[in-house]
Parts: sequence; structure tokens; C-alpha cells
Amino acid sequence: MNIKTLVANGLLAALYIAITMLIQPISFTNIQLRIPEMLNHLVVFNKKYIYGIVLGVFLANLFFSPIAPYDLTFGVGQSILSLLITIMISKYIKGVRLRMIMNTAVFTVTMFLIAIELHLAYHLPFFFTWLTTAIGECIVMAVGAPIMSIIDKRIHFKTLI
Repeated sequence: MNIKTLVANGLLAALYIAITMLIQPISFTNIQLRIPEMLNHLVVFNKKYIYGIVLGVFLANLFFSPIAPYDLTFGVGQSILSLLITIMISKYIKGVRLRMIMNTAVFTVTMFLIAIELHLAYHLPFFFTWLTTAIGECIVMAVGAPIMSIIDKRIHFKTLI
């Protein structure tokens, strides 16, 4: 990994952590709007962003989650799984917009892992929790897609790293 990639991923992880810290009350419940999840769209532009996203998720969960042991397993696992699925599928999808739609769908569906986590930690009903976390994730990712597209026009994520 070159210095440019390392620095960009370090900054990405720090940004993920900072945003999570600012909105902590709505980041860790069964109805969650984890705003930094919109950064997951970066892998649509360049797969090298996976490192910063995963590191950011890991550290945010480690330092701010009230159920850190669960979040470090299920939360980080959900991010890794979803990002890898998106990276694999993106090879076959040409347009960035379509990749972001697919990425949103992948992250929304894989929220079942977070529902399992919350069911184990808090004994919340699995299907309802999957529904509420999936809705929150879908909202954040759907709103985040055009935001990331607008930012990309200015700073060009693909070549930034």
C-alpha cells in the first residue's frame, strides 16, 4: 500500500469516527441512522477505500458502542461482507449511479446481521429489528448516494487514492 492510499484511508477512518461520535445517540439503536455509512459508497469509485471504511467502523464501534463486543463482531462483519459483495459485483456494473443503487441494496439487505446482534444483545425481536435497521440504512445510503456523487465531481474519488 502506497503512502497516498494509507493517508487517504487514515483520513477516511478518522472522518467515519468523528461523524459517528457527533451523532452517537442515533448510531447504535434498533432504529439507527448512522450517517457515516454513506461513506460506504466510496468503494463504488475505488475498492481501496475498503480499508479506511472498515477501520473507521471498527474504531467507532470499539470506542462508542454500548455493546462493543457484539458490534465489533457483527457490525464490522456486516461492513466487510457488504463492501466485498459490492466490490465483486461492481466489476460487472458499469455506471457509478447503478453501482450506488446496488451498494445501497446490499447494505440494506445485510442489516440482518445487525438485527442478529441486537437480538442477542438486547433480546429485540429479530424481524422487526431487521426492518427498522434496514430502513435506516437504506435512508442513509439513498440520501448519501447523490451527496457522494456531487462531492466526487469536485474531488474525483477514483483518482484521489
